[in-house]
Amino acid sequence: MKDYTVPERIVELIAAEGVDTIFGIPDPSFFHMFLEAERRGLRIIAPHHEQGGALMADGYYRMTGKPGVMGINKGPGVGNIAAGAVYLAKENVPAVFIMAQRQRIYEQRVRRGKMQYLSQPPIFEGVMKYCGTIEYPEQVDEVLHEAFRKAMSGVPGPTFVEMPLSVMQPRLMLPPAPAPDRYRLSSQHASAPAIQEAVRILESANNPVLVVGQGAFVSRAHQQVATLARRLGAPIITTPAVEAIIEGTDDFTFPYGSAGASRLAGEADAVVAIGTELGENLHYGRGHHWSKGKPDRKWIYIERDPTAIGVNRPIDVPLVGDLRDIVPQLTEALGAGERALPPLVADLARSHVADKVELTRSISDASQPIHPGRLAIEASRVLPPDTVWVRDGGASGMWFAGLIQYAPRDAMWNSNYGAIGPGLPYAVGAQLAVGDSRRVALVTGDSSILFHIAELETAVRENLPVICIVAVDHAWGIEVASYKANFGEGTTTPGAKWNHQVRLDKTAESFGAHGEYVDRTEDIAPAVERALASGKPALIHVVIDAEANSSFACVPGFAEFRTWYGEEGDNLGFAGTPPAASGESAEEEAAMNQGSGY
Repeated sequence: MKDYTVPERIVELIAAEGVDTIFGIPDPSFFHMFLEAERRGLRIIAPHHEQGGALMADGYYRMTGKPGVMGINKGPGVGNIAAGAVYLAKENVPAVFIMAQRQRIYEQRVRRGKMQYLSQPPIFEGVMKYCGTIEYPEQVDEVLHEAFRKAMSGVPGPTFVEMPLSVMQPRLMLPPAPAPDRYRLSSQHASAPAIQEAVRILESANNPVLVVGQGAFVSRAHQQVATLARRLGAPIITTPAVEAIIEGTDDFTFPYGSAGASRLAGEADAVVAIGTELGENLHYGRGHHWSKGKPDRKWIYIERDPTAIGVNRPIDVPLVGDLRDIVPQLTEALGAGERALPPLVADLARSHVADKVELTRSISDASQPIHPGRLAIEASRVLPPDTVWVRDGGASGMWFAGLIQYAPRDAMWNSNYGAIGPGLPYAVGAQLAVGDSRRVALVTGDSSILFHIAELETAVRENLPVICIVAVDHAWGIEVASYKANFGEGTTTPGAKWNHQVRLDKTAESFGAHGEYVDRTEDIAPAVERALASGKPALIHVVIDAEANSSFACVPGFAEFRTWYGEEGDNLGFAGTPPAASGESAEEEAAMNQGSGY
């Protein structure tokens, strides 16, 4: 037994989870907790805005699989973090938000004008997987354990723990904090009958494919997935959330929506979905690319949340549990040896490379103005091959996605929520995760980076050498494009442009970062190389062709992007009717909407 204060016990419980970083702005509510965390060797990362801290925790989680922990100041800090909680909920990020609160006597006071006081739980009840309050010091273990249990179980997500000041001073005699597997399910294999049925289907399949999502990368299960793919002789289709390729699988991995992936989806007779929701940007696994070829193909779904099975499409074999356990379990059950990939895969891989080369050649290489696609080409070709790729922004982000010139082994963007602005905090969190072993490059637009540009100072303070490559058109580029698409060239674009010339490189220098200004194509690569060589956080301000950036006609992947919104005919204000996302007949869609189980 040991004597603890509540803040000391909270730190011990956090450390027992393997968490080594706490995000939060210093406040008297957390002085004791932060000092204790520092004494134990945990890092305290103080963002300039609470929402930025939540997004840093997201980037950190994606590179480590460790849940985020945040210390949030009472009142305005709690209000500020609400948007960050929504981000994490939509992106399926496990996190524990420890919210300070004034003494409990304030809860029932009817007096008006209470300083820095909010009734906090109601703000988060629709977002958090769990909301708990440590009403009495003796509850600290059970409330924190429930917060981690709920955050890490099923579909991951954020949880809320309120810590009133009135419970922080008493002392407790408690045993050491237990390991996670002593109080919650921390690993889970699939049932033997389910594995046997999956093996039966896969052994008889002629054209199996793996559909691999961000969950496989977050779980750091790269090689386990690659081993399963080789054992099956199955090509990999990566979901739109991934934008990365597992090392050693370059010649049989295809991004969903590409010509190669579409052909493979249509011809697949068995699909193993790993670490992904079967959501709108995968056409629910039943429409568009999946509606072609073999509609009776079998689906094997590796999924932590049993309530997700059969919701978006029927599943033939649900393998419920942790993919870190199930992927090796399934591989072992398939036996030794490797099946050869179908000859078609090599042909599709060659065509995929040729298409990328042709697209690259089609982009203007004029010195001025710089085409946004050319920025993507010139900037990415000189990045180290192990660079972690962080993408943000609207129109410029699509150009970056389509024309990157190396194969990222890890990448991230705000794929589920669909927001712009989180890129810089993501990059800070990712660089915290990889330390000095790799560089992190953020590619983004000026509208996006301005959401959280103050976090560049956080990167400077923490010696995190993130590289920020910013396409600058002094506009909300994708909104300008939408105005033009709906109302014609020459229309005014209220709210979508600003005329004064913001110099982001100078802003970066004022924070102590390395700054570069580029307005000619031939200067892009040297500027990136100097930024890398500086060893400091860096921002490269690149003046791009605003007209090219505000035209949907040639943006790589835009036609596929529009199909994500087709089910209800919602095209987000883009001109024209998007292609039907589902690819289903009216009768089939009506049956699905009526809950027929289709």
